[in-house]
Amino acid sequence: MRRWELDALGRDRLRPRTVEIPEPGPGEVLVKVAAVSLNYRDLRVIESGMGLPLTFPFTPASDLAGVVTAVGSGATRFEVGTRVISTFSPGRLDGPALGTARVPPYKTLGGAYPGVLAEYVAFPEDWFVKAPATLDAGEASTLPCAGLTAWTALVEYGPVRPGQTVLVQGTGGVALFGLQLARAQGAEVIVTSGSDEKLARAKALGATHVIHRTREDWVEAVYRLTADRGVDHILELAGGANLGRSIEAVALHGTISVIGVFEGFSVTGPSGPLLLKEPTIRGINVGHRRALEALVRAVDSMGLKPVIDARYLLEALPAALEHLGRGAFGKIVVESP
Repeated sequence: MRRWELDALGRDRLRPRTVEIPEPGPGEVLVKVAAVSLNYRDLRVIESGMGLPLTFPFTPASDLAGVVTAVGSGATRFEVGTRVISTFSPGRLDGPALGTARVPPYKTLGGAYPGVLAEYVAFPEDWFVKAPATLDAGEASTLPCAGLTAWTALVEYGPVRPGQTVLVQGTGGVALFGLQLARAQGAEVIVTSGSDEKLARAKALGATHVIHRTREDWVEAVYRLTADRGVDHILELAGGANLGRSIEAVALHGTISVIGVFEGFSVTGPSGPLLLKEPTIRGINVGHRRALEALVRAVDSMGLKPVIDARYLLEALPAALEHLGRGAFGKIVVESP
């Protein structure tokens, strides 16, 4: 089978290899990978390692959709032929992930565990859930990280209610899932972006209002659109100093879900509005398996269709990563026929 591997950090050290198809061990299943969706995190891991204890050769990426083709001894969750998707944080079945105050939890596929950019993987059966019946493999592969992150913020922890206002920063995978899920719950959605084309596409997808963040102060635009009330829930996807702007834009007792790190791993903000508005600021570490199973049921029930900007074949991974680095409207997917 084919598998992409790094022998050191850097996109130039990523190579396709031909290796033996793995055998599923006790409690494991062998999955033929049909599609892998890429996250911005995958690009950062490839280029810098993000401080993770990578073991080389290393296979990147965490989010797959595929079909179970063999079952190891003692594995009973899935039959051969079952369509499945991976879980981002293996072993996190419900509740908080395993970790401590000194060492927070971050054991994920394509990080502490091997990744999924391969034609087959053999993993413990608990690392998978059944795929949605209404999505193709490429669409289903977008759920484990991007879809679940938005679901955790707006449904598990929200919950967003009809009539509320949600602000989504940007038009990447998590952002567009946030737009779709918030609209499905009856909320108005404001989308910010620096691209007229992407704002038009977000509007067509259901955004109530759009703000071009480089042509006007987006916080002032929020005040204008909400008659100074502010927004009830913000998906903070930029991080860094942008958290301070989100604190300015959030409504009294509103919620800011901190998800992205595009502007850095250190966040800053004004203490005055923080103290006076009393908002909830919550970090989102993707989510657990129970929530992913709930998302799968919701996707089938509501007919939600993930937004895929482009699909590439497995051998065209470098082009897919280049596209990801430029910025995508929704998700980038790599498929293996």
